[in-house]
Amino acid sequence: MADTAEEPLMGHSPEDAPDDDVDLSDVSLLLEKNLRHPGIFVWLLTFCAGISGLLFGYDTGVISATLVSINSSLGHPLTTLDKSLITSATALFALLVSPVSGILADTIGRKRVMLLADSAFVLGAVVQAVATSVPGMIAGRSIVGLAVGAGSFVAPLYIAELAPAPFRGRLVTLNVLFITVGQVVAYIVGWAFVEWGNEATGWRWIVGLGAMPAALQCLLMLIMPETPRWLVMVGQPDEARRVLNKVFGAGIEIQGMVDVVLKGIKKEVKEEGEAKRGRLRAQSKKEKQSWFTDSKDIWAELLRTGGNRRALTIACLLQGLQQLCGFNSLMYFSATIFTILGFSSPTLTSLSVAATNFALTCVALVLIDRVGRRRILLWSVPIMAVGLLFCAIGFYFISLPSDLNSENPSSSTSAWERVPLSKRTAPLFVLASVMIYVGAYALGLGNVPWMQSELFPLNVRSLGSGLSTSTNWGANFIVGLTFLPMMEFFTPSWTFVIYAGICLTGWLCIWRIYPETKGLSLEDVSALLANGWGVRESLSRTE
Repeated sequence: MADTAEEPLMGHSPEDAPDDDVDLSDVSLLLEKNLRHPGIFVWLLTFCAGISGLLFGYDTGVISATLVSINSSLGHPLTTLDKSLITSATALFALLVSPVSGILADTIGRKRVMLLADSAFVLGAVVQAVATSVPGMIAGRSIVGLAVGAGSFVAPLYIAELAPAPFRGRLVTLNVLFITVGQVVAYIVGWAFVEWGNEATGWRWIVGLGAMPAALQCLLMLIMPETPRWLVMVGQPDEARRVLNKVFGAGIEIQGMVDVVLKGIKKEVKEEGEAKRGRLRAQSKKEKQSWFTDSKDIWAELLRTGGNRRALTIACLLQGLQQLCGFNSLMYFSATIFTILGFSSPTLTSLSVAATNFALTCVALVLIDRVGRRRILLWSVPIMAVGLLFCAIGFYFISLPSDLNSENPSSSTSAWERVPLSKRTAPLFVLASVMIYVGAYALGLGNVPWMQSELFPLNVRSLGSGLSTSTNWGANFIVGLTFLPMMEFFTPSWTFVIYAGICLTGWLCIWRIYPETKGLSLEDVSALLANGWGVRESLSRTE
């Protein structure tokens, strides 16, 4: 269970903290003072939810090796359009399902949404593995997109609502670490099957193995609890207390802390309920209340309330920037890029990039709750821009074939030798630049956007998180669909210059509107954005 300080928590018994007088700003201070480490139960919850990140990462990485391994297995050699459609189908359907996932998470619970996502993961993996045509492969990728869209939204939400405030950033980052582990596993599996597997069927095993982690998570989540905030929202406070007792520990000395946290949640739910009843009274008496009007009311609450609107703006900014900076274009097409650069084992070279992402995400895991979300972004995004500009310089000295599909590494073991290179050191310079970019991305932009749940109050948390996740997948779809055409029509150098410009523009927006949220409770963060962007206030509270 959670470790506590030697001194018991004093002055915060149930009698001392009536429901209507909970000082929410005290919650994070209490947790900072009395908790040293997350308990075993919290680590177990995070691990179970983090498998969604593993599946997300595996899907991101596995398509890279798959695209260079399919050859003519789907009826004909893949064209640039085929590759773009197969890759972007996942992002498109993730985009479509994300807002629906937010509604489902409020209706049936966070846990059940993850179970539905696992079922879709298994089905999508099987459909891909047996596909015999490009449309069939796109169908499988689309089903996986439904799973990834739901899982990528609900897993960070589940962790954020269960994690104690001092460790929330670290534990959500752990979910991102699972994404990088999934990418590394995907590249290892892809490399192994490309090198030693059957050329005709190896890629089917690569995509089909994605069903195994989904089945494991489905079994584990059956015994995991719901989040306390959702339980209070649906009128189960006693069950919420039992979950909080497991999260913080069973010692008498921390029961006061559990009480304050629970009362803070109850107070937020009560205030939101009163506000909702007020809005309903203001509606026309002729308008019959229904699920539709209730959903419309939540949308209005999100978009018309200043604090909610600011939270949505920040979350969408970070999620959109995470994709528009071009990172997943490297993950999806890294093997293709390293093929045209002349590397003899492009899949193995891609593994070095994934390993860099994993290693620096481990560093972020240590730093995120110490340095803070805002600061780590302000430090790392400029380094990303430098890495992209170095990539542009490296590609300037490389002569590439006019058709990026003119050589396929699976069709000839010596194909890479025939790619014309004006300077043999330029590909290594590009590889080093990509690793600089990926390392900086892993430190900040790779994980901070997934802490979006902490920005929203409870009544719009699912909807707001779902919309911002949709922004991520919408930008992902655009990048996946346009990257190879941009490489062909704008040249690689200008493609990476464009991505660098997006990074610098995003940095200015982050500096202007993104407050520091480290160590603050979920309720505190909502209050921070109520009357403005809260940047100066947040810096004074988190120094």
